[in-house]
Amino acid sequence: MNTHIAIYISNKDDKKSLIKNILSGNLIESINGLKGALFSEITINKFIEEEKRHGRFNIPTKNGHSLMKSSEGERKKALIKYLIAENPEYLIADNIFGNLDIKSQEEIVLTLEELSKSIPIIQISNRKKDLLPFINVIYKPEGKQIVPFEDFDSLSPKSKQYFIQDLPQPLEQILVESYYLVKFQNVSVSYLNKPIIKDICWEIKTGEFWHLMGPNGSGKSTILSLISGDNPKAFNQDIYLFGVKKGSGESVWDIKKKIGYFTSEMLQGFRRSDTIERMIISGFYDSIGLYKYPNENQISKAHEWLKLLNMFDIKNRNFQTLSSGHKRLVLIARAMVKHPPLLILDEPTNGLDDSDTIIFSELVNKIAKESSTAILFVSHRHEVGLSPDNIYELIPNEKGSSGRVVK
Repeated sequence: MNTHIAIYISNKDDKKSLIKNILSGNLIESINGLKGALFSEITINKFIEEEKRHGRFNIPTKNGHSLMKSSEGERKKALIKYLIAENPEYLIADNIFGNLDIKSQEEIVLTLEELSKSIPIIQISNRKKDLLPFINVIYKPEGKQIVPFEDFDSLSPKSKQYFIQDLPQPLEQILVESYYLVKFQNVSVSYLNKPIIKDICWEIKTGEFWHLMGPNGSGKSTILSLISGDNPKAFNQDIYLFGVKKGSGESVWDIKKKIGYFTSEMLQGFRRSDTIERMIISGFYDSIGLYKYPNENQISKAHEWLKLLNMFDIKNRNFQTLSSGHKRLVLIARAMVKHPPLLILDEPTNGLDDSDTIIFSELVNKIAKESSTAILFVSHRHEVGLSPDNIYELIPNEKGSSGRVVK
């Protein structure tokens, strides 16, 4: 019988070094000298970089597309199939459920369960509820080693109040001409004669907190692109954004300045060496990096956000040196510094550990309670700490996904 272990980590741990030490055979004696494979977003990103560099791809998805042009679910399914075909002698499984819907999660678990009958599985996870059912023993990093996690079953990240100060108020209110920020009336979208969404009717009002759910490929990204102004298929549709009918003369930038946007993928896009302070100030200009000299009021308002985040004393620190969890707090402050009418959070907890998820949820709940900004939270997960007012669920079918209000 194979021994399958999990290594429970936090966002403070150096995951890349941990994986490197496992693959080198220096950390786990039982796999020393064996051929390993890494099932991880790290591997997916490496193959995507090769696709960009060489203009071809080695891992086709089920639909024959490249990884770069596929959804997260399609990428992970294609990668696990590819790795198994390579006949590894053990497999490292890292953040296996990130951005996957419930059905895809179940399929990955079944695949790994079957694989576990023939080779050892080493799972790396920062969420307690994500542990695979066949895991035999749980470890945690300690220095450059891993040690058994003796009291794992009783582990329960404690919730406390992290954000004591009141939410900073806007320098100026962004006016919206309607009580409805988003209004879809029988909206349908198809690509190459393939229906994506069908007759979607949905309204988001000022100050509401929505959770948008649906399986991979159900049209969540399509709906977000219709709202953000990036999708030309929004024209000739019965769509109203911030009180203005789509196609009646507004520009994409008129729409975007009314939206704060955060997605976990943004963490890969910000590579500049800006300070935490400059990163938040850049939210006034919707820019990646700060290219204009801010005025005193903008600097003062950014300082209020830094104090709320308990980061004022480290405001001159390089943003890139922060943990994944603290980067997200800064980027949400950046998105909120102008108090946009709508804040979109697209899979924001992907990759967060249990403790940082609690902190993240507290900040989002505070924004919902203390501002008039409406929040659209897009995720497969029901995060225990978050308190959305309503859920809008997309239900796939061959004629295009329909939608319904669940709560």
